Amino acid sequence: MADDAPHGPRIARPARWALGRVERSGGFVTRMTWHLVDGSSVRWASRPVRRRGRVEVRDAAGNVTRVVGAEPTTATRLARANVAAGVAFIVGGSLFALGPLLAQLDVGSVRAVDLVYLVGGVFFSTGGYVSVVQASNAPTSIDEGGTLRSTSWTWWAWQPLQIGWLSAAVLFAGTLFFGVSLVAAFASDLTARQSNGWIWLPDMLGCVFFLLSGHLALVEVCHGRIGLRPHDLGWWVVAVNQLGSVLFFLAGLAAFTRPATSTVVDAGLVNWGTFGGAVCFVVGGALQLAERPDR
Repeated sequence: MADDAPHGPRIARPARWALGRVERSGGFVTRMTWHLVDGSSVRWASRPVRRRGRVEVRDAAGNVTRVVGAEPTTATRLARANVAAGVAFIVGGSLFALGPLLAQLDVGSVRAVDLVYLVGGVFFSTGGYVSVVQASNAPTSIDEGGTLRSTSWTWWAWQPLQIGWLSAAVLFAGTLFFGVSLVAAFASDLTARQSNGWIWLPDMLGCVFFLLSGHLALVEVCHGRIGLRPHDLGWWVVAVNQLGSVLFFLAGLAAFTRPATSTVVDAGLVNWGTFGGAVCFVVGGALQLAERPDR
């Protein structure tokens, strides 16, 4: 078996496969092609391998002749992680949509709304962590037939040079910042300065991390220049989630507490921006359920 391109993913492959084109963006390898002795080639792309456990086999003219999936154990692991993350984002997003709706319609107490947000945040963090686990267990070897497989299962791996793992890790970090903000919201009698320091600032950091994660995911799925990929399910998952991150960011800006009046900049934008962003993550989670390994 041979290894891969320098500074790229370490994929064990048949020694007689010749490494061809390596596509990079921002220093990250997002796609590689290996040439086989019969004139055909195998194309590896980071997101389809990580999410769906699949590679493309192409003929000498570059046409896709077949798609090869991962071996059963690897495919099952990826599928289970995908379902867990997707469901967590659906539930978390639903609660994040319910919270601002209750606040906007003045239904229930402030503590009840905060509790809805907090539980939603737990699900968001769970989805973020499971996404990191899935990226940590992406297949690392491929055989003569193009079948992918991973080695032993791990609950954590440090892979900052892999764009898919980094995107997931940054997203998870963002959910933890949100968590700080959600817990701090239960504090009583905070001054405007304290509210901005313990609630608004961690919330904004979480929003920035979500935006950064989404940007990395778009770079990964577009293999460089960000653009429209309407026929790619992975692109839709990433694009919808990134729209949600933008709405979260706008809501976060509007949540700044004015020191002079101890009121937020725009309560309506806070609620409806959060609601719209949460709905996007619900849709993204539902789409993610379909972005799974083939049986």
